[in-house]
Amino acid sequence: MIAYVNGIITVIQEDAIIVDVNGIGYEVFCANPFSFQSSLNEKKLVHTYQHVKEDVNALYGFESEDEKFLFTKLISVSGIGPKSAINILATVNVPQFIGAVEQEDEKFLTQFPGVGKKTARQIILDLKGKLTEFITVDGVGTNETASSTTDQAAYKEAEEALQALGYSDKEIRSIMQTLLKEQLTKSDEIIRKALALLMKQ
Repeated sequence: MIAYVNGIITVIQEDAIIVDVNGIGYEVFCANPFSFQSSLNEKKLVHTYQHVKEDVNALYGFESEDEKFLFTKLISVSGIGPKSAINILATVNVPQFIGAVEQEDEKFLTQFPGVGKKTARQIILDLKGKLTEFITVDGVGTNETASSTTDQAAYKEAEEALQALGYSDKEIRSIMQTLLKEQLTKSDEIIRKALALLMKQ
């Protein structure tokens, strides 16, 4: 298995990056490829998970070990494949997601594409108590998790507003990581910040 690749990021695509390692270009699928924009044409270590199944041999990449850990746990849940797991990681930070699982917040989990009530319950059943072993989650068991759920709804509302304004999924995804780092809690604040970032592109 390929645990990581350490090379020059030469291309950033809508759903993947190309990492050149000693003249070999590895296509690495990522939740937010544009989060690697600052490392374009520079050497970067990318944590990876190699998914091999029948005629599929794909690499999935992550900026941190925490993201990779959550990804591997997600794909162990019945009904969740690599693409679904990547979609979840694209719109949520790791502690936020784990907090929702620990609080058995089905409403939060069903906001992700392809995750219905049945899958949300399966996630909780399979992963509760198993995610905090390697990751410290601030706010588990406190009101901070409820706040995170509210924040997620605000980001979803902002995303829909940006789509209504004509921005593509690709454009929105390119600024998502920056938005999450701002830790904004209201949809109007998120929209204003998002528009400012999009105008700079």
